[in-house]
Amino acid sequence: MMMVEEERSIEEHLLQLNDQNDDSGCRVTACVILSTLVAVCGSFSFGVAMGYTSAAEVGIMKDLGLSIAQFSAFGSFNTLGSAIGALFSGKMAISLGRRRTMWVSDILCIIGWFSIAFAKDVMWLNIGRISSGIGLGLISYVVPVYIAEVSPKHVRGTFTFTNQLLQNFGLAMVYFSGNFINWRTLALIGALPCFIQAIGLFFVPESPRWLAKVGTDTELENSLLRLRGRDADISREASEIQVVTKMVENGSSSRSSFWDLFQRKYSYTLVVGIGLMLVQQFSGSSAVVAYASTIFRKSGFSVAIGSTLLGFFMIPKAMIGIILVDKWGRRPLLLTSASGMSISSILIGIAFTLQKMQLLPNLTPIFTFVCLTPYIGTFAIGLGGLPWVTMSEIFPINIKVTAGSIVTLVSFSSSSMVTYAFNFLFEWSTQGTFYIFGGIAGAALLFIWLLVPETKGLSLEEIQTKFLHQPDEINQT
Repeated sequence: MMMVEEERSIEEHLLQLNDQNDDSGCRVTACVILSTLVAVCGSFSFGVAMGYTSAAEVGIMKDLGLSIAQFSAFGSFNTLGSAIGALFSGKMAISLGRRRTMWVSDILCIIGWFSIAFAKDVMWLNIGRISSGIGLGLISYVVPVYIAEVSPKHVRGTFTFTNQLLQNFGLAMVYFSGNFINWRTLALIGALPCFIQAIGLFFVPESPRWLAKVGTDTELENSLLRLRGRDADISREASEIQVVTKMVENGSSSRSSFWDLFQRKYSYTLVVGIGLMLVQQFSGSSAVVAYASTIFRKSGFSVAIGSTLLGFFMIPKAMIGIILVDKWGRRPLLLTSASGMSISSILIGIAFTLQKMQLLPNLTPIFTFVCLTPYIGTFAIGLGGLPWVTMSEIFPINIKVTAGSIVTLVSFSSSSMVTYAFNFLFEWSTQGTFYIFGGIAGAALLFIWLLVPETKGLSLEEIQTKFLHQPDEINQT
């Protein structure tokens, strides 16, 4: 009863803070922009890793004599390593801080990329792929969380979505340059942004939310002053962060653990976080991005032309998501994304069906490419980046570590399964593979419509206060 009264008083305090006229939390300063740019350097490396197998497939298999099974394993080891990194990402982010975790990630990624670049046999390829994957598993959690925690609430979605934009920059670079750059050189290019990030982290502040969690109030205020401007009044934002941090910590009888996630008040956010990651991966996104060249080759479309055109297409379609995420909101973009992926997958399945029936043989390769383009485009504006944006927003600070690690683990574990199985599924049935992807994307549409909340325009503290009571609201309705 006392806890309920305390939560109500804290909510009233938050409402009073929100009623105050304070524009300091809405300022986009040079420090916020620099912090975001440094953080998303790792996202560029992530994008290179996602598309690397598509660009390097022919060269690696020829130079090192890999079989299809060996190359499929090499492709899936990236997400397997990412799953391992996900296990430790949350704990590292809370014990070391967001910046130090990114430094650890940079070291692992650099070691991994260099191992691939100078590999003489499949063993060193796989070691490098796993090492860089572990680093990318850390990046995938800590980067969106860090950006969400340093950004003003009215542009938080846009800034967090730059994570997806830089992934697409990396993908575009691989698709475009993979036609004429050796696979070893591509691996060295993948390591370059990690060097840049490792240096840039010396010049950006630590997350104020993490500083509030570890109890360093002075450092919290200094971090906010750097992010909002030295002349800004950060008292309201600092108070809001401290109040909600205190609320969520008092709501737990002890330190956050795995079993805390099964408390009824966290069930809704956990279902949303895990559900979005599952539909993101099982709708085929990782496999399509990783093996785009295989799809082009199987359909009869030129791999060089297809990869180059996709490379040019990557950046504009990611920009659409950045422009719309804080105007339309999260839910409309996710619904549009799931609808587009489902329709595109079914149309690709129809194209391969026509090819198998030897109908319209001159048109099916072009039809496949035309349908694959909106599949990747609609994925990018919604299910590509918004599950990570949502994950960084909805979990309270006291379970963000454990919940974020589990959600990231689910993402990469399912991605590893899909990436490894894709070549075998594709050999079994080209059209059947995409019909399955289309059906799962259709199920994602229903899941998003029924369960995924809108968080546009809310501060992290407002979101966490609201969704702690969401199970009760669902039961009442």
